[in-house]
Amino acid sequence: MSQFLKAHICEIIHLNDDEFEAVLPFFTQKKFRKRQFLIQENQPVHEIYLIEKGILKSSTVDSTGKEHILQFAAPNWWISDFAAFFKQENASLAVDCIENTEVYSITHESLNNLCSKFPAMEHFFRVKSNFGYVALQQRILSLISKSAKERYEDFVRQYPGFTEHIPKQFIASYLGVSRETLSRLYS
Repeated sequence: MSQFLKAHICEIIHLNDDEFEAVLPFFTQKKFRKRQFLIQENQPVHEIYLIEKGILKSSTVDSTGKEHILQFAAPNWWISDFAAFFKQENASLAVDCIENTEVYSITHESLNNLCSKFPAMEHFFRVKSNFGYVALQQRILSLISKSAKERYEDFVRQYPGFTEHIPKQFIASYLGVSRETLSRLYS
């Protein structure tokens, strides 16, 4: 039994041991190496991922070859190309590992079956989706209304300790600044 997965779910809903044992088979535990892709642009997206260990990023590459990072994800966070997953389309984002990573994944079909069989799990995923909407709104507002310095300060608050684990060029891309500007913000 995965204590991590059970604890994660039980932050929002209560499952006794028997219920959790019935929920567990809907998930698959997977391991990925640093720099390995979970999702590649223009490929089908079959799963969403709950991170148990490691740090990942979701990004896209523009026509000039520049990478734009949309999100970082750490333990207890979910990551995927959610639009592609829920619409069952090809990915517009790539998701790859910054560190060796362990995740729990669930397929689109398994998610639908899980929520049909266990209505409390539908509530769990709705709450998680709401948290995601809030985070996305905050990220957009930050990008359009805050200075680079304020965005960096928000990043340090939102991702404590990440500056030691994430390469500077990734942080700069996430903040929408050059590597040189990021170096000045570090000072």
